[in-house]
Amino acid sequence: MMLSTGANPHPISIAVGGFNGDGVLDIALANNGTKHVDMMLGNGKGKFTIQRRYEIGFDSPPLVMAAGDFNNDKRSEIVIANGGSNHVDIFVAYNHGFFENQIRYSVGSFPQSVVVGDLNNDTRLDIVVANYDSNDVSVLLGNGNGSFENQTRYSAGSAPRSLVVGDFNNDTRQDIVVANEDSNDVSVLLGNGKGSFENERRYSAGSSPRSLVVGDFNNDTRLDIVVANGGSNDVSVLLGKGNGSFENQTRFSVGPYPQSIVVGDFNNDTRLDIVVANEFSDDVSVLLGYGNVVFVKQMILVTGNDSRPQSLVISDFNNDDLMDIGVVNSRMHNIGIFLGYGDISFGNQMAYSTYPYLCPCSMASGDFNNDTRVDIVFASCDADSVGIILGCGNGSFGNLMMYSTNSSSSRYSLAVEDINNDIILDIIVAIHDTNYLGVLLGQGNGTFASIILFPLEYGSHPFSIVIGDFNNDRKLDFAVANNGTDSLNILLQTC
Repeated sequence: MMLSTGANPHPISIAVGGFNGDGVLDIALANNGTKHVDMMLGNGKGKFTIQRRYEIGFDSPPLVMAAGDFNNDKRSEIVIANGGSNHVDIFVAYNHGFFENQIRYSVGSFPQSVVVGDLNNDTRLDIVVANYDSNDVSVLLGNGNGSFENQTRYSAGSAPRSLVVGDFNNDTRQDIVVANEDSNDVSVLLGNGKGSFENERRYSAGSSPRSLVVGDFNNDTRLDIVVANGGSNDVSVLLGKGNGSFENQTRFSVGPYPQSIVVGDFNNDTRLDIVVANEFSDDVSVLLGYGNVVFVKQMILVTGNDSRPQSLVISDFNNDDLMDIGVVNSRMHNIGIFLGYGDISFGNQMAYSTYPYLCPCSMASGDFNNDTRVDIVFASCDADSVGIILGCGNGSFGNLMMYSTNSSSSRYSLAVEDINNDIILDIIVAIHDTNYLGVLLGQGNGTFASIILFPLEYGSHPFSIVIGDFNNDRKLDFAVANNGTDSLNILLQTC
């Protein structure tokens, strides 16, 4: 199934949620080329229609986005990071999947990553943004009504690229960990439970850390950190001591230029394993964890010559209760699926074409047609569209459906969420170049309504998006980080 996004939209990021309160998941698509966001409403049967387009505004197109319910109305809002504008935008959705005009908040320079969490234990969602050029993170505390306090900025290392929140010292308060690409380390900022943070503590990583995940890798009930190092072709494992400090890194080799990292238990031993997409060696590394936190590269999964794997998802694609791996192969123009056997092995890659000239760059999974089978959505970096492939429940997938994100709409981030409370997943996309946030509302049968575009400020360049209820009205809202205007936009969903 193909859903057109128009001419030259270059969709770059996608998010899914229930945006119009009908219990069906919808889609938002960020278009880098046309600087807008398309909203596509789902019908609960896997079909989508483009409902509205939203201008983002400013010169800076959207790069990444995420979805969450920021006002507690059980509807998803969207947050978009605009690459060159130093701000994030937040869109709040109406009951029918439409959004109010965004509210803009200043952040640091060139925001690259945005996450949400309750940082001050008031049951209201807050926002954290990694600012790549200003070497810091911005914390915006939520007021519970969809508005946020002005940012408080905390120093990080050089070129913070990605971040995660978690409780690293077992005090029930959220802390922050940041991967710093140019200083080759991670920053840990411990929270006091009131929304403020201690000065960073830095821990060495490999060369050019690009992405990170947290989890308990040695089964001691303490959170640990794993970092993918793009320059040294390895991953760093930092074991948590449970008091906010970490052991020195242990590094494990993977392939050249690890681009994406995910974790899961692939051999059913109750220990977390690591999966890394290696862009320059055209393969995926699987490192199995053991009780002493030694990771062994048991399997190299080949993705094809010059495939350039970038984005990963893990899910059970064939309903056998075993974890499988999905990978975006950007140069081969396909989605690769590796079915796990529950031991230390995987089946050969099954590749699903994204058409000869569609270059997938990011992906997410969810059940878009309510058949209890996992489906996949991906954003194409060169075709102004997002693609949907519906799962058959046996590890195979149906034909590709494409949805337009409009012309010149390069996108960096997408999210999947039920933003309209119809129990059907929707897709949200940050459209970097044309300054829009796009939402595709799911129809429950695997199709989506035409994209709804939410304009952001000209030049905002939304880069990252998160979804949450920011005003405690049980509706999901959006927060968008814009690296064109160095700001954060909040879009509140209303009835």
